[in-house]
Amino acid sequence: MNKAFTREPEGDADDDEGPALPALPAGARNYITPAGYQRLRAELMTLLDVERPKMVETVSWAAKNGDRSENGDYLYGKKRLREIDRRIRFLTKRLDIAEIADPARHHGNEQIFFGATVTYVNAHGDERTITIKGIDEVDNLKGEVSWVAPIARALLKAREGDSLQLQTPGGLEAIEVLAVSYPAPDAGNS
Repeated sequence: MNKAFTREPEGDADDDEGPALPALPAGARNYITPAGYQRLRAELMTLLDVERPKMVETVSWAAKNGDRSENGDYLYGKKRLREIDRRIRFLTKRLDIAEIADPARHHGNEQIFFGATVTYVNAHGDERTITIKGIDEVDNLKGEVSWVAPIARALLKAREGDSLQLQTPGGLEAIEVLAVSYPAPDAGNS
């Protein structure tokens, strides 16, 4: 059968799937930093107030142009509209269950909690710095890891100078915590 005659499912079966962010572990809280919460909220508001209305207008205009089966603007617009709606639903659900945890509360503390920036060294002498953040806000390219990642789980509640065992695919690896830091409290909020 020619692909032009197949129909995409319109149901909710695949609405929350896709290359979105990972699911939360069962029973876990959705911790997020204040900055991460604001960034996700801003994305949601942009989708609701700017992108979705613009795409609805495009789809409406394209629908008036006649044959929809060969109308690229209409077909692309409907697909993009589904993507926007899927992202809106995802963000709404995640923001509803988000628990904002301000890492600045721990400023000056040597123990590792959510939001800490940690420098550690492994047995080979490789030094690495990571920041522990929420599942929905991590950027691996910036050295951020989710608080549910194995490295973060191993580091949580440790202190500067502690030696730990990290379970890796290659077996246990010894690591030592060199430094722990938190962002300074915002002077405007004090």
